[in-house]
Amino acid sequence: MDSWVIALMLGASIFLGGLALIAFLWGIRSGQFDDEQKFLNQARLDGDEDLQDAVEQEQKKNKLKKKSYKPE
Repeated sequence: MDSWVIALMLGASIFLGGLALIAFLWGIRSGQFDDEQKFLNQARLDGDEDLQDAVEQEQKKNKLKKKSYKPE
């Protein structure tokens, strides 16, 4: 390859990387990644049956852990 091709590719990469960095910093500053209500909204929108199933599965998992652990 000629050196001008490498220089062009390097310049384009730096330019695109700079644009991505600016977009990422803008997203952080404007609060695009803040999701303060995520877990609260999920709990409000879940049905009672789904929550009860999750509790039962967690209890089963804990029972299996207790059974498999045998101190010597």
